[in-house]
Amino acid sequence: MKPIFLALAATLLAVLSGAARAEPYLAVRQGLKCAACHQNPTGGGMRNALGNSWAQNVLAEHRLDLPGVGPWMGSIGRYLSLGADLRYDESHTDVPHQRPVRESGISEGRVYVQLNLLPDRFQVYLDERLAPGNNLRLESYAKLWLWDRHVYVKAGQMFLPYGLRLQDDGAFIRQVSGINFTTPDNGAEVGIDVGPWAAQLAVSRGTAGGPEIDSGKQWSLRVERVQPLWRLGASLNYNDSIAGKRRMQNLFAGLRTGPVSWLAEADYIVDDGLGPAGRRQWAGLVEANWNFRAGHNLKLTAESFDPDVKVQQDERTRLSLVWEYTPFPYVQLRVGGRLYQGIPQNDLQNRRLAFAELHLFF
Repeated sequence: MKPIFLALAATLLAVLSGAARAEPYLAVRQGLKCAACHQNPTGGGMRNALGNSWAQNVLAEHRLDLPGVGPWMGSIGRYLSLGADLRYDESHTDVPHQRPVRESGISEGRVYVQLNLLPDRFQVYLDERLAPGNNLRLESYAKLWLWDRHVYVKAGQMFLPYGLRLQDDGAFIRQVSGINFTTPDNGAEVGIDVGPWAAQLAVSRGTAGGPEIDSGKQWSLRVERVQPLWRLGASLNYNDSIAGKRRMQNLFAGLRTGPVSWLAEADYIVDDGLGPAGRRQWAGLVEANWNFRAGHNLKLTAESFDPDVKVQQDERTRLSLVWEYTPFPYVQLRVGGRLYQGIPQNDLQNRRLAFAELHLFF
């Protein structure tokens, strides 16, 4: 463990400022649904007026009151909303029997645009990744709200509703399911938001944004009940593709106990078509977020992954400890370390990672 903390200290000295995209634990902390702070009803991406107000007045350690400049609510006039995320990362990876690897650069540069063609009723939403690499359209859909904004319909390219929408796409539950911020799909979605209940049903190509290659479809269903101190939900996903059928199901939950917000998710995945008997996989996550001081969050995460329930002693684990510091609105520093453990024969599965991240957003 010692090299992790040495690299952690070195990286912290190299990067001296930082920020945070809204994550599920923040919704648990406030007792709100993800849709309360995001334009996307299933969370992630552009923040709405409440999300921007919360980032300026609650999330940060210090407020910034600039004379003559009002608070940013995400809108330019009545018909246009804008937002962005920029992340710069420094990382140090130790793999047994290999030379350490240090990497740095922009890990995410995204801009969000929403045209409010009929305010509070009909919008067109775009999520464009500008970096790293070439421009890539992540989301582009039209959304219509009905029944006093209790029901919506959207169609286009979108992130599918499934489980906890964690910011960390490297989490086992996001990697194994294949549903994360890098794999939008083309299709349509219907959602309902009534009282403590929220549910979404989507049907899509099942190609993670690629072209249609067969007549099969991917169906995603997510249901959640949200209370001030807790939430409980479940997801089902079925993808009938040319490579074989995949069935995924999970349970996820959140709980607030004083200054600590808890998240948990367990996924069971069945792949038919991989060998004569197919494959069964488990992935799980438990996370504790301790808001020990205004603007400071300490995140401890324990994860597990069983890539094949029929194979003995092939399980993997990942332990993470991350400090998130938000000194001012729209600026956050994340510093942490991760310990991976897997089969002894695979060095990469037993690596250690230290990182620091500067996140700017609005």
